[in-house]
Amino acid sequence: MTPPTQDFNDLKQRVTAKYASLSPRLQETARYLLDHPQDIAFSTVAKISESAGVTPSTLIRFANTFGFSGFSEMQVLFRARLVDELPNYTERIHAVRSATGETPDSTQLLWEFADANRQALEQLPGRIDPHSLEQALDIFEKARAIHVMGARRSFVVASYMTYALHHVDKRAFLVNGLGGMYGEQVQAIGPHDALMVISFSPYAEETRQLAATACERHIPLVVITDSNVSPLAQIADVSFVVQEAEVKSFRGLTASLCLAQTLAIALGVRHDMTTSPAITRST
Repeated sequence: MTPPTQDFNDLKQRVTAKYASLSPRLQETARYLLDHPQDIAFSTVAKISESAGVTPSTLIRFANTFGFSGFSEMQVLFRARLVDELPNYTERIHAVRSATGETPDSTQLLWEFADANRQALEQLPGRIDPHSLEQALDIFEKARAIHVMGARRSFVVASYMTYALHHVDKRAFLVNGLGGMYGEQVQAIGPHDALMVISFSPYAEETRQLAATACERHIPLVVITDSNVSPLAQIADVSFVVQEAEVKSFRGLTASLCLAQTLAIALGVRHDMTTSPAITRST
């Protein structure tokens, strides 16, 4: 059986290529799924089958045909596509309401976001390699200055990291491209500095270019991203893969902020240990 893809566009190409060989019911399913991707992202199997005019078992059989263990596994790709292709929050909200037919109230949303972020935080320590933490701290400790970049959604994490580094007495510079001066800010990164970038799918082009330039100049690179196959993880000296919470196509930043805070405070602890006299316990 063909292994399942992790990319929506690849799935679409596979379905298109195999369409002629599918049974009439699976062809009908394929047409509906590809024509109504927003509805597929959040609707239940029962509602989708009713709208598509097929049975729930047909939807499951369709997913199995393309290597998925079940329909919900395939549905994840449709949700990821909604995040990547609908950057406007208003469009996402409208897509969710259209697909689910629901208008959640503020209290319900608060509980959903709080619960999802709680789960992301609980899973974070188990997903971070302690050795990688120490490697990143070694890089930061040796660096004359740390330059931090995160574009779009990642900007929040980058700006906080820069703020926190300042407060542990580490020289830090936020690469924000103000005035379109990304190139000039990159050139300001010295040979004894380090670079930290935060980027999640679909990975901002300016962040990728900055990381590639740093790599070419042999500047140590620490990355926070969302996949081991991220183009940034492939070139990083140290990479942290963080799985953020997601509620109705809106992704959080709680886990990434927690990791950034950990790195900054741990660096501060190291600095304090090297600059403060040893504390002896009186007997």
